[in-house]
Amino acid sequence: MLQNLINGIHHVTAGVAGAQEDVDFFTTIVGQRLAKQTVLMDGPLPIYHLYYTNADADIGSAMTTFPYGKAGIKARRGSGQVKITSYTVPSNSLEFWVEHFQKHHVRHGTIEERFGQRRLTFMHPCGLEFEFVEDDTDTRRGYVTDDVSINEAVKGFHSVTMSVREVEEQNRFITEVLGFQFIGQERNYYQYELKEGGANKTIYVVHEPDLPQGSWGLGAGTIHHVAFAVDTDDELNQVREIVTGLGFTDMSEIKDRYYFHSAYVRSPGGILCEFTTSDIGFTIDEPFEELGQKLHLPPWKLKDSEEIMSQLEPITNPQKPLVK
Repeated sequence: MLQNLINGIHHVTAGVAGAQEDVDFFTTIVGQRLAKQTVLMDGPLPIYHLYYTNADADIGSAMTTFPYGKAGIKARRGSGQVKITSYTVPSNSLEFWVEHFQKHHVRHGTIEERFGQRRLTFMHPCGLEFEFVEDDTDTRRGYVTDDVSINEAVKGFHSVTMSVREVEEQNRFITEVLGFQFIGQERNYYQYELKEGGANKTIYVVHEPDLPQGSWGLGAGTIHHVAFAVDTDDELNQVREIVTGLGFTDMSEIKDRYYFHSAYVRSPGGILCEFTTSDIGFTIDEPFEELGQKLHLPPWKLKDSEEIMSQLEPITNPQKPLVK
């Protein structure tokens, strides 16, 4: 099992539609920091890869997106995917978020309680489902905007909810491979926690036996994968050996994503899981205070920079650099 190698969720990656629409949603509506503008690192297609984080760009706070609207590539939502991506927010803040979403005409649910925590779901313009979970045990620092104060600010990920048609094999993967512990069940939701549990160390599985299988490729409208954090390449190599030894022989080779190194495996329920190093980070190519202010390409893309930039949808980051 990997419980001694995994530190929690590293990032979550989705395909979305318009690039500026996405920037506006995460910076203005959700109140995250646009911490990195880069591009899809493998393949010739010129597509942004955008990273949205908390104030400190912590591991476990980065929602990353590929805007596929200009390319016209869509994905199909369904089973075998991350259905809900959840963030932590301070206690007694959900009423603020209801008013905030109404002000900005964002589709949202009602405040509910599940597994002892208050929650509020809301929707990205392209149909992705998100959730805020109140949790004061999360000490990470939220990003403050003109509309969102520290008393409401998003701290980072709380959990992901995986939709599956059959629970048993996905349960085995989460407990026997990832090393999460099964905590309990409410209706068709199952809760799992890593180590001490809580924010960034929680997975939910929702059993939806009649939901058709969703698509697996990158495209607008679905979560493509969830990544789990390890420390360095040494731990990542150990993960590959353990996962392959447990029979998951489709585990990928290690990929260079410039800001981290990664390897991927598809879980029995269909959800793609990534294992990602934590020792490189976003400041490899720009200062912390200036994160996300301009486009950065990995070294192997620099020779094609003019062609890439000419094909990208222009975007404007509404946020200013942090004061030093």
